[in-house]
Amino acid sequence: MHKSTDTNDGTWHAQVTKLPLKDVVYGYKVNGGTNNTSKIPRWDSSRVLLDPWATLVSGRRKFGVRDAIEKFDGQRGSEFRGTFDFISNDKPFDWGGAGYKKPNHHMKDLIIYEMPIRCFTADASSGLPEPVRGSYLGVAEKIPHLLELGINAVEFLPVFEWDELEFQRIPNPRQHMTNIWGYSHLNFFAPMSRFAAGGGGPTAAAMEFKQMVKQLHAAGIEVILDVVYNHTVEGGDDDPYTLSWRGIDSDTYYQQDFQTGELLNYSGCGNTVNANHSPVHDMILASLKWWVKEYHVDGFRFDLASCLCRDAHGNPLPAPPLIKAISKDPELSGIKMIAEPWDIGMYQVGTFPNWDIWAEWNGKYRDDVRRFIKGDAGVKPGFATRLAGSADLYHNHNRKPYHSINFVIAHDGFTLADLVSYNDKHNELNGEGGRDGTNDNFSWNCGVEGATTDPTVLALRARQMRNMHLALMLSQGTPMILSGDEYAATRDGNNNWYGHDSALTHFKWDQMEAAKKADENNDGWFRYYSSLIKFRRACPLLGRENFLEPKDVTWHEDRWDDPESRFLAFTLHDTVEDAAWGTTNNNNEKNNGSGGSSSSTIICPRGDLYAAFNTHDFEVTAHLPPPPSGKKWCRLVDTNLPSPRDWTDGGNGGVAGEYKMASFSSILLVAK
Repeated sequence: MHKSTDTNDGTWHAQVTKLPLKDVVYGYKVNGGTNNTSKIPRWDSSRVLLDPWATLVSGRRKFGVRDAIEKFDGQRGSEFRGTFDFISNDKPFDWGGAGYKKPNHHMKDLIIYEMPIRCFTADASSGLPEPVRGSYLGVAEKIPHLLELGINAVEFLPVFEWDELEFQRIPNPRQHMTNIWGYSHLNFFAPMSRFAAGGGGPTAAAMEFKQMVKQLHAAGIEVILDVVYNHTVEGGDDDPYTLSWRGIDSDTYYQQDFQTGELLNYSGCGNTVNANHSPVHDMILASLKWWVKEYHVDGFRFDLASCLCRDAHGNPLPAPPLIKAISKDPELSGIKMIAEPWDIGMYQVGTFPNWDIWAEWNGKYRDDVRRFIKGDAGVKPGFATRLAGSADLYHNHNRKPYHSINFVIAHDGFTLADLVSYNDKHNELNGEGGRDGTNDNFSWNCGVEGATTDPTVLALRARQMRNMHLALMLSQGTPMILSGDEYAATRDGNNNWYGHDSALTHFKWDQMEAAKKADENNDGWFRYYSSLIKFRRACPLLGRENFLEPKDVTWHEDRWDDPESRFLAFTLHDTVEDAAWGTTNNNNEKNNGSGGSSSSTIICPRGDLYAAFNTHDFEVTAHLPPPPSGKKWCRLVDTNLPSPRDWTDGGNGGVAGEYKMASFSSILLVAK
C-alpha cells in the first residue's frame, strides 16, 4: 500500500494483479503508526477491515443465521469483506432499452408506502417459496397488492448492507434480538446481500434488487430508499466493534469532542458521521449517485438528517456543504430528497436547509393530527393548519405544500391499530425494561388497554382509525402510510419493534386476504382504506401544487380561540383548471406514465368537497353550507356508518341542511 503523492487528502492506493475472475473477497489491515496525532487512537491492526467504498459486501448468506465458517467470538462480532465478481460485472443488467422509463411522478402526486423489505414477505402466509420469502424478489411478487392498494411509491427501510446480528456481538440486554430495520449501516454502496433469494450472495442481491426496481417501475411505482449517513454500526467508544471506518481513520470519519477526542453521539447510536469533512462528504455524495446510476432509484429519505448539518465537532452549520452539494449536483437533479429533520439536540422541522428541493418528515403534522382526533383541547387551529399544508412551516422561499411529508404512522412508533388500542408502549420483549421507544405517542386506547372483545370499544377504535386516515388523505402535502396498516396490523403495543424477526413484525398475508374477503361481507377496513387512497389520487382538489388561497377554501368556524372546541368543518372549492380533472381521475393508468393500472378505479365526481371532524364525546349537528348552484351535497364518507356505507363511491343520493355527526366521527361530502 502506498500513499498518494499527487494529493494531500490522505489517499492511499495499491494495485493487485493476477486475481481470479469470480468471488474475489478482500479487506484491509491498518496500523496508525507512532506519529499520529489522534487524541484517542482506535486502530486495531489485528482486524481485517471492510473497504468503505466496496460496492458489494460478502458476509453470512442467510438472514439471521451465522455461517459455520463465520468468525464470531462474542466480543468482536462478524467479519465482512468487500467482494468483486469480474464475470458478472462484464454483463450489465438489462433494464429494457428504449422501452424502459422511470415513473417520474410529481412529488405532489405521491402516496408513499413505507416498508421493511424482509418483513413484507418473510411470513409463510405470503404463499411464496421459502427461498423467496423476505427477499427483493418477494417484494416484486407482491406488486399486484400494491396496485390494488393504490400507492405509487415505496419507501424501503434501509437496504444498505448491515449486520442484523450486531446485538449479539457482546453480552447485553438486546442479544436475543435480530435487527430487521437496518438503521446500522456497515457500508454505503452495497445492497443487503441477505435479501437475495435463497442466500444467493452479494452479486445475486445486486441483480435481484435491480429486477425488483425494474418491475416496480413498470407498474408505475417509484422507489425511495431510507438512507443512514448519520452514524454507522461501529457504535460508541464503549463498543469494541471496529469494522471499517473506525479502524481506518476515526478522526476523519466521525465527529469528535474537540478537547477529549471522544466520539460525539447526536444519533443516539454511539457515534455521528463527520459528514461535512471533505473525504466523507465525497463518499456520501458518490454513494447517492451510485444508487441512482446503478440501481435507478427515484429518491432518498435521510435518517436523522440534522446530523448531516454539523461540523467535525458537532457544531450546527447554517449552510452545510454536504446538503448544498446534494441539492446542486446535476447527477441528482430530479431525484426526490426527503429529510428527517432532527437529531438529538437539533429539531429542524420547517427550517431544514433545503435549497428549495428538500421535503421533510413533518413531525408536527403527526402530533397535531393525533391529538385532535383523540379529542385533546386547544389543538383545532394546529389541526386545520396541518390539513391545509403546514404553511406556517413551508410557505417560505420557493417551497410548496408537497415539501411536507404528512404521516400519522411510521415504522418508528405504534401501528395505526395500536395507536387506538394502547395508552402506553409495551416494549417488554425488547429487554430494556421499557426504557426504549418514545413516550410521546399521543395515543388513546378508547377505553381498554390492548386486545378486547367489547363491541363499544371496538366500534370506537374503528371510527378513530377511519378518522385519521381520512384526515391524512384530505391534507395538502405528500402522504405516507405504513405497510400493514391496510389490514390493521398490531405489534401488541410495541412501539420500537426494530429487533424482532418474528410473527410480531411480519406482514400477515392470511390476515390481509381475510380482510379483503370480509369486505364482501361488509366489514370493509381494507375497502375503506384503499378507496380513500385512490380517491385522493383521483381528486385534483387534494395534493395541490400551491398553498391554498382564500378562494380555494372556506373554514366554517367562529371558535378558533376556544380551547374546548373540538369540531372543525371546511369546504374545498373547485377552483382548479378543467384539464386537471381529465388527467387524474383514472388512478394509476393515466398517472404513472408506464402502463401500470390498478385493479379498480374510484369515481371522483367534479365539485366542491365539504369535510367535518367531530372529536367531542357527544353528537354534533353540522350545519351544511349551501352547495354550488344546481348541485347538492352527496355523502362520500361517514366514519360512523357500517361498511359499505362508511365509503360510498361516487357519493350517495344527497343530503341537505343539517347532518347529525356522532361523537368521534368525520364526514366527507361532494357537491354534484
